[in-house]
This record gives sequence, C-alpha cells and structure tokens, in this order.
Amino acid sequence: MISLFDLEILSSYSFQVVALGTFIMALAAGAVGCITVLKGQSLIGDAIGHASFPGIILAFMLFMQRDPILLMAGAIVSGTVAFIMIQVIRANSKLGLDSVLAVVLSSFFGLGMVLKSYIQGNQSFSGASQSGLQNYIFGQAAYMLKADVKIIFAIAIPSILLLVIFYKELKVFVFDEIYSKTIGFSSKLLYGIIVLMTMGIIGTGLKIVGAILISSMLIVPAITAMQWSNKFNVVLLIAALVGGMSSILGTYISTVFRGISTGPMIILIMTTFAFISLIVGPHGMIANLKMRRDFHESNF
Repeated sequence: MISLFDLEILSSYSFQVVALGTFIMALAAGAVGCITVLKGQSLIGDAIGHASFPGIILAFMLFMQRDPILLMAGAIVSGTVAFIMIQVIRANSKLGLDSVLAVVLSSFFGLGMVLKSYIQGNQSFSGASQSGLQNYIFGQAAYMLKADVKIIFAIAIPSILLLVIFYKELKVFVFDEIYSKTIGFSSKLLYGIIVLMTMGIIGTGLKIVGAILISSMLIVPAITAMQWSNKFNVVLLIAALVGGMSSILGTYISTVFRGISTGPMIILIMTTFAFISLIVGPHGMIANLKMRRDFHESNF
C-alpha cells in the first residue's frame, strides 16, 4: 500500500538532491519568467526552449561527449541564435510575432530531431555514448546528480542577483520602455540582461523538464502570481514561491509514486496552482464576474 505521506523520503539523499536542484531552478525561473510575461513576450521563451535542442545535439557531435556544461553551452548558443533570428525577421518583415515564433520554433526543433536521427546508428559517433540525449526533449529530473545541482546554482543564483541589482531599471523598462529611454536607461543593456537570464534558465532547465515543457516553468508561475497582485515586487515573489513549492511537491509525489516523471509532475502542480488562481484569485474569474455584476447593478 503506497502512502502519500511517507516522511522517510524526506531523508533520502536522492530526493534531497533532486528537490534542491529543482527548487532553485523553479524559483529562479518563476521570478525571471515574470519579466517576459509582463513584457508580452512569453511565447519567445517557448520558441527558445524548442530552439535550444539542436544546440545540444551539435555540441555532442562536436565534442563527442555528454558533459552537462558543454551541452548547456550548446543549448544557450542555439537559443541565442534563435532569439536573434526572431528579432531580425520581426523587424524586417510584415509577419506577426506569432508567425515568426512558429517558423523559428518548428525549424529549429525539426533540425534537432533530424540531427538526433542522423547520429543514431552512425558509425562516426559510435565511439561516444548517446544515451541520455533524448532526455533533453522531455527532461529527466529524477536522475539529477550533485554536479547538476552545482551547475543550477551557478546559473540560477547570478540570474536572481541580476534581477535584484537591476530591479528598478527592469521595472520601468517592462512597463514603459519609451519612458525608460527618456530617463537614460539603455534598452540594449536591459534586453541583454533579460536574454542572458532567460537563456541561462532555459539552458539549465532542459535536463529537468526538457525542451517541450521548459517554457511552462517560465510562464505558468508568472500567470499565477498576476492573479493575486498588481505590484511588481509582490508578483515576482509569488511567482518564485509558486515555482519553488511546485518543484518540492512535484519531486515528492513523483518519488512516492514510482513511474511518474518528476519534470512533468512539477509542471502539473504549477498548472494546478494557476487554474485555482485563475478562478479564485483577487484578479481571477470570480472576482471579475463580481466586479461586472456590481458595475451593472450600480448603473442600471
């Protein structure tokens, strides 16, 4: 009989490693994701997440090893190229942002799948183990190692520090880019900081939730937080807490019920929080319906 409340799991070393890694990752992703969501560019994270996959395969092909740092570097380079392509195409064509994202997302992810198919069974790459590369599509947080946690700390903590250091500048930039320029803030610098944080989070988060779900880790906590507050600092805090709590709960549940993937379980917990918030939050559907009813009654 499986018990949901198995406290012995909390003392398990493997659980502690996975829980710590996913907690720090989701905490940083929740806070950083608020910026792209409030900036109206949340789907760019989705496109970059998918576009990072060919970078992982190319890094493996070039160095013939599955070193996490090399694969993460490949993912970041590939994602950066995709981001630049999105901006260039958007600035020099009549296509809408959604169309540009669809083209870049599908082409890059398709390239990654073609490259992965190419190296499978290819004698030129038989000398290096390819096992584990497919995990970067859907993630495999349950097999996280202490070395992976160190990499997460090395990326997530600086991302959080950048967010804290440039908090005032980013706040103005997110809500009024034109005004931020008039008071002397550099748009290129702030865009660079946002891209740097986002790329780092995506690159390190791929092993946890994979290229398919990494955007959810950036977007869903932000959506949840926005249903509870209009204050930027409060939204950042709530999003980080939702991400962190979801990672702990998702890791715990997937450990108790063997066979459940940790990454997807974390995203499922996040979306559960989001749906509840969309319904009962101060800015959720019930509150909006009540506001409309009160407005209607006061005017008629």
